[in-house]
Amino acid sequence: MQSTSLVRCAQSSAPDPVEAAREFHAAVRQDDMELVLFFCSSDYDLDLLAAEMNRLFPGVRVIGCTTAGEIGPAGYLTHGLSGVSFPKSGFAIEVGFIDNVQSFEFEQGRSLTFSVMQRLEARPSLGPHPSQFSFLLIDGLSMREEWVARALQNALGKIPLVGGSAGDDLKFRETALFHNGRFHLNAALMMLVSTPYAVTTFKTQHFVPSTKRLVVTSVDTARRVVKEINGRPAASEYARLTGVEASELCPAHFAAHPVLVIIDGTGYVRSIQTANADDTLTFYCAIDEGLVLRLADRLDLIDSLTQAFDELGQDIGSPQLVLGCDCILRNLEITQRDLKSTVGDILNRNHTVGFSTYGEQYRGVHVNQTFTGIAIGSRREADHV
Repeated sequence: MQSTSLVRCAQSSAPDPVEAAREFHAAVRQDDMELVLFFCSSDYDLDLLAAEMNRLFPGVRVIGCTTAGEIGPAGYLTHGLSGVSFPKSGFAIEVGFIDNVQSFEFEQGRSLTFSVMQRLEARPSLGPHPSQFSFLLIDGLSMREEWVARALQNALGKIPLVGGSAGDDLKFRETALFHNGRFHLNAALMMLVSTPYAVTTFKTQHFVPSTKRLVVTSVDTARRVVKEINGRPAASEYARLTGVEASELCPAHFAAHPVLVIIDGTGYVRSIQTANADDTLTFYCAIDEGLVLRLADRLDLIDSLTQAFDELGQDIGSPQLVLGCDCILRNLEITQRDLKSTVGDILNRNHTVGFSTYGEQYRGVHVNQTFTGIAIGSRREADHV
């Protein structure tokens, strides 16, 4: 049985936070909202934005995060606001919040997850075969994504977890999450969703490993700073292997020339965040000494993205919503190659709402330079099984 979409999506490019919140509210408001999820530029006055969101959505749970770019009904957006509202008629949602995520402990994640699961289980069922998924938002500068994602997914069991690391428009100063009426630093939140609609998760990237090896020979693990590659200063060696001078290293170059680690035969991108004045490289993810990396060869981004959406369409039909987490380095590459309009059209056709991240989480693994997502179908799961 087919159904029209129950979620309402919107985005605003208004530079004033009050105006952006009002445009967003006008488009997503509906009766009996279960939850509102939004993604916004860190350039907004966040106190003004929080106050207006609270005024516009009284009595409604609202969560969100700052970004390195937004995705909405019109495709890619920068310095704006996008998001979605979920109605109670199709979604039961509970939220768990982690404060001071840099002091996060594994057992804390288990306790939080079990508490959220118990609250959701106590809610009235929305159908005989409900789908469940979890969506994670986390401080993108906390350097705790690996620990948090692993702990939450371990406790969730078969319920898939997908998420993204909050951004701050490439300033790398602070990222913020919105919960309980205000923005928080050094935080994470997880929403656990039950719905009668068919759901699938996916991950796509357009890189495969080449034969060029980079061995991490010295690293500050706690800060994700690589000091040496192949026994040489890290930034200079990476620059040499990618055919430029160290002075030319920048986010656009990192986007075009990522490195991968091979795990069980599969290449996972380990993205570089910055080249530092002391000839070191800071990464977006955990890096250990002795790790063997490979420079990546690029596949066709449009083909890989199209294939990913085709496959999820075969699984659940036309999606009423895709919650998407798209790495900022993909965004930069897409911009550099003048592909934003093409990619934006693909995202729009598949009703994608999300943001450009400082890292992505997929089923408990922290990854980089990928597009991860949760697709919610238009047909009920009872008709899908």
